[in-house]
Amino acid sequence: MLPTPPLVPALTPGPSPTGRGENSRDPLLFGSPLPVGEGPGVRAVAGETVWIEGSLRPVHVIGGGFAGSECAWQLAQRGVPVVLHEMRPVRSTPAHKTPDFAELVCSNSLRSDDPLHAAGLLKREMEAFGSLIIGSAREAAVPAGSALAVDRDRFAGIVTAALSTHPNIEIRREEVLTLPTLPGDTTTTVIATGPLTSEAMTVALQELLGKDELYFYDAIAPIVEAESLDLSKLFWQSRYGKGDGDDYLNAPMNETEYVAFHRAVSEAEVLVPHDFEKAVFFEGCLPIEELARRGLDTLRYGPMKPVGLTAPDGRRPWAVVQLRQENLAKSQFNLVGFQSRMKWGDQDRVLRTIPGLENAKFVRFGQIHRNTFLNSPTHLDRWYRLKAAPHLRLAGQITGVEGYLESAATGLAIGLYLALERSAGAPAPPTPFPATTALGALMRHLVESDPKHFQPANINYGLFEELPHRVKKVDKRAALADRAHAALAEWAGRHGVAIDQEKLEGAPVPCAP
Repeated sequence: MLPTPPLVPALTPGPSPTGRGENSRDPLLFGSPLPVGEGPGVRAVAGETVWIEGSLRPVHVIGGGFAGSECAWQLAQRGVPVVLHEMRPVRSTPAHKTPDFAELVCSNSLRSDDPLHAAGLLKREMEAFGSLIIGSAREAAVPAGSALAVDRDRFAGIVTAALSTHPNIEIRREEVLTLPTLPGDTTTTVIATGPLTSEAMTVALQELLGKDELYFYDAIAPIVEAESLDLSKLFWQSRYGKGDGDDYLNAPMNETEYVAFHRAVSEAEVLVPHDFEKAVFFEGCLPIEELARRGLDTLRYGPMKPVGLTAPDGRRPWAVVQLRQENLAKSQFNLVGFQSRMKWGDQDRVLRTIPGLENAKFVRFGQIHRNTFLNSPTHLDRWYRLKAAPHLRLAGQITGVEGYLESAATGLAIGLYLALERSAGAPAPPTPFPATTALGALMRHLVESDPKHFQPANINYGLFEELPHRVKKVDKRAALADRAHAALAEWAGRHGVAIDQEKLEGAPVPCAP
């Protein structure tokens, strides 16, 4: 079952401010009936969005990805009415395939679930507050060694059902074209439009902030049908025996095979970015051809590293391609770390040179798409508010965090901040999460980085405040995690927010059967 967070004191769940579920209307605010395209707090007129603050003051969340879904859930669970705007399926993106909330379009992994790993720590901080995203991921988990990976369809279905049936959430399936920036309009709005922010919303942000947006390319890894693999050339094993010890399929290569593969990748034709976009790649998600361009051994020390693996002949391979299951049925696998911008014909040819993939049937080839993010050190404060318009907050990858997990975490933080502001009855924000916690470390990166060299980042211990004393390297992660647990508990107690201490300090959770 999905976790239910404790309510912020002085706030209780109330009746839906806008009816129930998708496309509901409230005649109390706007009269009855309302024309199609109108609703509490927002009205679509002649291709524009006119923002109107209703008497119940709902928070408007634009975007139903990881950040928007988590933010809407946190607010609604604490009695704050929400209008959740999602343009799909009215208008889709080049990467999305369904109208579901929190659809995964890249990897199906939410990174490490090790409680001492920074990503594992962030998950537990979120679970302590009843995270919809992490709770749904637990329910839809598939074996993935020490990582938390999900059956993407089941996961999105769980999130979509939870949001669609919540009495405090109205869902509006429409594209929002403008922002509440007219004089005197202070409609509380969370912009969680993700890496594929629409052209209209990009223009609206540029008009507000100036044209200093940054662009880089996210690359999507290929997915292959399991029945098309030659299992006689592959072996099951997790790196260093983590998880169940055999959560990954591995395609081993000898030196000759690796050199030939490197040559094929290096010579493949790639898609060229548009003239108006700058190809700045996120270092943690580089396309394999970009890695190959950097040197013969770069791939072998990156996604194809053989360390921690032993082939059936008892030796360590020269290089390895790992395949991770996409669903519980193990009918599909993705090529771990094999993001690519090669043209599809070249991908089909090059990837079939991998041992065991000679007759591979690809469900999806690698793709690239633009990722839009803000120069956050210049424009955001510690509560994710735009300095130029504090009633607007940004959440998710558009802020400059990288990854599904981190995106959801920003939505959770904003939801908690807004709920606390409402409970206090005053616009003064609560104390932000301390930078000794994972939730606070993410914001530290966004506001304290050098704006001239700002780049997206996953959660990692390098973003945290340093420990005040020296500890042995082997003990450092445990010391950082213990400090984070104590700091988060202190923050929650100071603000009157209950947390699930058991989940905060919990061990890795087995995937659902």
